[in-house]
Amino acid sequence: MANPLKIAIAQLNPTVGDLCGNRKRILQYAQKAHELGAKLMVTPELAICGYPPRDLLVRPGFIKAIATELSILAKELPPELDVLVGAAITSVDAKLDHPAESLVNGAVLLTGGEVREIFPKRLLPTYDVFDEDRYFMPGIRPNILELDGIKIGVTICEDIWNNEQFWGRRSYHIDPVEELTDAGAQLMVNLSASPYVSGKQRLREEMIQHCAQQHGLPLVYVNQVGGNDDLVFDGTSLAVNASGKVVRRTPGFEAGLAIVDYDPATREFQADSKPAIGRWDSSVAMVGKDSGVPVQQAGVAELASSIDGEIWAALVLGVRDYARKCGFSKVLLGLSGGIDSAVVAAIAAAALGPKNVLGVLMPSPYSSDHSIGDAEALANNLGIATETLPIGDLMGGYDRTFETLFSGTEAGVTEENLQSRIRGNLLMAIANKFGHLLLTTGNKSEIAVGYCTLYGDMNGGLAVIADVPKTRVYSLCRWLNRGQKGCPEHAKLTEALNESEIIPNNILTKPPSAELRPGQVDQDSLPDYDVLDDILDRLVHQAQAPAELIAAGHDADTVDRIIRLLSRAEFKRRQAAPGIKVTERAFGTGWRMPIASRWQLQSTN
Repeated sequence: MANPLKIAIAQLNPTVGDLCGNRKRILQYAQKAHELGAKLMVTPELAICGYPPRDLLVRPGFIKAIATELSILAKELPPELDVLVGAAITSVDAKLDHPAESLVNGAVLLTGGEVREIFPKRLLPTYDVFDEDRYFMPGIRPNILELDGIKIGVTICEDIWNNEQFWGRRSYHIDPVEELTDAGAQLMVNLSASPYVSGKQRLREEMIQHCAQQHGLPLVYVNQVGGNDDLVFDGTSLAVNASGKVVRRTPGFEAGLAIVDYDPATREFQADSKPAIGRWDSSVAMVGKDSGVPVQQAGVAELASSIDGEIWAALVLGVRDYARKCGFSKVLLGLSGGIDSAVVAAIAAAALGPKNVLGVLMPSPYSSDHSIGDAEALANNLGIATETLPIGDLMGGYDRTFETLFSGTEAGVTEENLQSRIRGNLLMAIANKFGHLLLTTGNKSEIAVGYCTLYGDMNGGLAVIADVPKTRVYSLCRWLNRGQKGCPEHAKLTEALNESEIIPNNILTKPPSAELRPGQVDQDSLPDYDVLDDILDRLVHQAQAPAELIAAGHDADTVDRIIRLLSRAEFKRRQAAPGIKVTERAFGTGWRMPIASRWQLQSTN
């Protein structure tokens, strides 16, 4: 009877462009996989260079350096272990029948001290944040790896997403999985870099299960984890039998190594009776302690129990990795006593530790006592340091400077925005002086309609909740407070936060306000956030026409006004700090609207 094929799932967190560092981490995982008896290890898509490398791929020196690192890695690997590494490689290096020097997104087989074979990605996505045919040539034939007499179909990310039966449509003229089935594949592996958006973990798993069932092929799915710029990758790698049964699911939002056994006799992965776990199994992780590689040899990790839990995990990981990969150890933000800065402060404290977060209070003559008190209470709950910089004198200085020029005009939005710009300047000065990363606190609802100030509250290096609608901000805060009473993913991600009420209740219950003038609240300028967020979801995410919004019960004048605000704010969004993507349609690299344009959604009037 043939021995099981032990496959190692290397759920890696690469840094884009850190070729040497990524190589060393792959080697570290490979050594641990070999120690655990693995014959094959699979990494995520483009693991050697990190995903997405974007226009680094047009630099010949970058591509040559990747080939060099692959050659070094091949010689360093345990000789008994075969490794499929995601890499960008030219057709010359790959010995493929593509035009000379064309680039492919490949799964590179390293074995016996050399680059043995290249399996190019077949389907190159060009939607949302993806732009792969800008850089790569597609593969032209099914990718079959023969290992120990087993025919393994090799696919890369998008290759398994063109399932007409599951989606009810076909986006490409070929289905690589169908072709692999026809070519006699007995098992399939997929190297992936699938960005997180809310709800995607479950949808992706359902698609993979359907794919395995439809084609009768067990499937190993290896996904990248970590934050790279505006994208967060959740990992949540899988091993699924041909029946659709999930026999291995790795913990999401964390790097680690998982082991799964494929039985050639039954053509299935061996299931185990180990109960579900939420993290890398601590008893097993001790095996990998010396190498610093968390290990999951058995078990099916739990998914987050709610969308709020998923989004929280993604935002915490996104902040942690953005800071770490950009070279920051400390962050700061303005604390207003409002809900947006409260949730950003909580995310930052969970991501980097409270001692690495500075909250700056900048009260104006219009700031209420309760807002200052709420900000201080929040900081105390989180255990973060604060500084208070009153801006009343600075506002007076601006008034005196503009006294002549602005004489005869009424005070209004310009003067209100000066408060935000004063605060933005103060925060940037602190960031420059101490080398901190400034986090902006604007939410998606505000950014959509331009309810934010250029060179003011938009100042910063990372817009943490720029893809989180206001209603979701409230939901996250309530989840955060509830989670202290037993939510497992909350406990996992907020170990440093010990208060029973992290977000003070007054922040959750008071009307949202920028306090730009006495008695001012957000709803002086905007519809209720429940109404606004539904309109924006229909416009931005569902691409509905105005008539559809009105048919859904929204006031025609309100729809008209929001459409105009959405269009007019495009120039602001173009200048905003990068935001962490958690929805299918974010105002980031996948949003490509013109600024100077006469086109606008058809008026309702």
